[in-house]
Amino acid sequence: MKKLLLLVVVLLAGGLGWAALAPSPIDPQAWTPPQAPALEGVYEKNERLKAIQKLAVGAGNGPEGVALDREGRVYAGYLDGRIVRLDPASGQLDELANTGGRPLGMAIGPGGEIYVADADKGLVQIENGQVKVLSTTAGDKPFRFVDDVDVSADGNSLYFSDASARFGIHELMSDVLEHGGSGRLLRYDRTTGETTVLKDGLYFPNGVALGPNEDYLLFDETARYQVSRLWLKGDKAGQVDVLIDNLPGFPDNLSFNGKDRIWVAIYAPRLPDLDRMLPHPTMRKIIQRLPESIHPKPKIQAFALGLDLDGKVVENLQYDGPGAFGPITSVEQSGEWLYFGSLSHPAIGRMKTP
Repeated sequence: MKKLLLLVVVLLAGGLGWAALAPSPIDPQAWTPPQAPALEGVYEKNERLKAIQKLAVGAGNGPEGVALDREGRVYAGYLDGRIVRLDPASGQLDELANTGGRPLGMAIGPGGEIYVADADKGLVQIENGQVKVLSTTAGDKPFRFVDDVDVSADGNSLYFSDASARFGIHELMSDVLEHGGSGRLLRYDRTTGETTVLKDGLYFPNGVALGPNEDYLLFDETARYQVSRLWLKGDKAGQVDVLIDNLPGFPDNLSFNGKDRIWVAIYAPRLPDLDRMLPHPTMRKIIQRLPESIHPKPKIQAFALGLDLDGKVVENLQYDGPGAFGPITSVEQSGEWLYFGSLSHPAIGRMKTP
């Protein structure tokens, strides 16, 4: 028995030594996150999202990003590449196209054209059932993880995120463990066909949304738990300031309701184990080399926040009970309704706006 235990210890030590010294696909950078806020006060746990209705159940998996047109119809992209349109009033679901990739964030242009942030294909336009790839590179650097998109009111500018310049959608945990700040915010000019880099060095920039009067572009950094503004106009043009930081979870897609509310989808609550690892690059190298089964795992929980224009939390929506609609990756408001997308859930969510 003692010999067996000794053998196990030797094997474990050898495995950890290999994991620490072997070449690694990640180059972890140390970062000490602020202590996660407790789920109390403005973040107090509740069951408000228990009221979510599930629409188009079983029609497809993972409607990650949802978008709304002027008639209140809902657009979403599924895991298998299909782009669909749902009429909530009748329940009719129409398949519009298939990108052949993994559609994530979506936006509807003023002429009814659909813009898709496709993690595999790049920035994509769909019009009359035809799929057109608009952009796959910026500054001679190809996109690896196009994540979300918004369109200006005149339809000329598309603002979108490339969450990681190093890892694709199937290597998400590698980017999280590296914490290398390789993400970018970009603008595509429909007139010239040019893509420009607005901001780089970002830590998994995920959601993007134009703010009031298109004065600034809202964006979040999932790996830094914060939402910021990149100013597009006025004396602050080109500057970035933080709207809210030290969020209690991983922010995903963003939306602005056109009036007074910024909606933030929260993919999952913060992971204490991950926060403890972030100051220690060598530890993260070891973890990355170990089986996925022992990597930090997010909790499935329905979670979304509503902010006012100053970044104050004014709506806290949660539910972690049986059948929770999670993870929530997008929130869009249409009048009295909120619509929800999810990276993996087999339905589109809806509930009355608080």
